[in-house]
Parts: sequence; C-alpha cells; structure tokens
Amino acid sequence: MTKTTREAIIDAASLLITQTHSATVSLTQVADSLGITHATIYRYFDDKQGLWQAVAQDWFHQNIIAKISVSQTASRQQQLHDWLWGFANAKRNAYRQNPSMFALNTTYIDNDPRALKQVLQEAASQIDTIMGYQDPHHEQSNAILSAFAVFALPNFKEVWFDDNYTDRFERLWSLIAPGI
Repeated sequence: MTKTTREAIIDAASLLITQTHSATVSLTQVADSLGITHATIYRYFDDKQGLWQAVAQDWFHQNIIAKISVSQTASRQQQLHDWLWGFANAKRNAYRQNPSMFALNTTYIDNDPRALKQVLQEAASQIDTIMGYQDPHHEQSNAILSAFAVFALPNFKEVWFDDNYTDRFERLWSLIAPGI
C-alpha cells in the first residue's frame, strides 16, 4: 500500500459512499474493502463520526478548495472576488456532481460548527494570503466568508441554480468591496 493506512481508509470510505450513493456505509464494509480488521480503523479514528468527518474534510479540500484558482497578476480585490466566485461555484458544482458526498459533508461538517470552523481554516488562510492580512485568527477572512454564506452553505443550495445567481453574487460583492 503506497498510501498511509489512514489515507487508504479515507479513500475506501469515500469510494464506498460514492458507489452506494449513501453515507450509511459501515466501518465493517470499509475494513472489508481494504482487507483490514474493523479494529484497525480505530487505530486511526476514535469512532465512525471521526472517520466520516475526515472523509468529508478530504472531500471538501479536493472538490472545493483545490478547484479554486485565481490570477496572481490581478489586484488583491479582484483576486478575492475571483476566489469567492470560484468557491461559490466549486460548492455548487460539488453538490451537482456528487450529492451523496455533499450530503455527508453537510451532515458531518456543515452541521457541526467546530468541524466547519476547522474545514474553513484553509479557506480563511487563502483569503488572508490574497489580501495580505496578518491575522492568525482569520477574523477578517471569516467575516468575508460569512457575508457570502448564501453561496456556500447547504441550507441555501436550492437557490444556487436560480437564474439571478450571478447577479446576486455581484450585488453582494458591490456592497462589501468598498470595505475591503
């Protein structure tokens, strides 16, 4: 096995969830798919929720954060705009492409404020870098992310496909841009 066992467990759980279109995969199924014992999973994760959080975090990074790219030659404000637009669209596309993993992410990340804060640290850090903030607590970046919650939080997923989606994003951007 070239990956660490922890990574292999996360990958196996992700694959099973995707194949079954359900987050009701058991730890036994994950272990069996890898040819390891059920107990081996507990060496890396405290419980099933810990594994599902790790799966959701990994999925969030790969399918949302890693999908965002911005021009390094644009102004900071334009980079932030493009990053936020990329974030909104990556989240929307992830929902459309893999509803099962999106549902898992919603259950284990978006519905758990501590887990959500941990997952969004990477997003806040990227915003800090773009804007040149020197804030170890990411307060400004988290405020910006909060302002755009309607474009990222699953509770709003039904409006992500409305005809005025882009216009709503640009209207919100025009409200916050002067304060950045």
